[in-house]
Amino acid sequence: MKTVEIIMIPVMDRQKAKEFYLNLGFQVIVEAPDPHGETWIQMGLPNGGTSISLASFQAIICEVNDIEGEVRELKTKGIEVGKIDEMPWGRFAWLKDLDGNSLCLHQK
Repeated sequence: MKTVEIIMIPVMDRQKAKEFYLNLGFQVIVEAPDPHGETWIQMGLPNGGTSISLASFQAIICEVNDIEGEVRELKTKGIEVGKIDEMPWGRFAWLKDLDGNSLCLHQK
């Protein structure tokens, strides 16, 4: 894994949460419909690296260079990883830690 790219924060109302984070100094990076019928809202601080997404569930998205290689390596360590999903904005593979927290590998 290369970097923590996005931290997904569960919120009740994405638009109200967006206004709150805008008041904190965050900027909208992406606001667009997502495949689940919701609005993907990704925000970040000026000149920041890791961004946040206002979502319906918690997750950490980690950027990788070679998603197939990462998945193979994790599986050899006994870590269960879901299938690789192809999306217009990248390739994704989901997994959970021992406490059920969601993590996602993302190759751009």
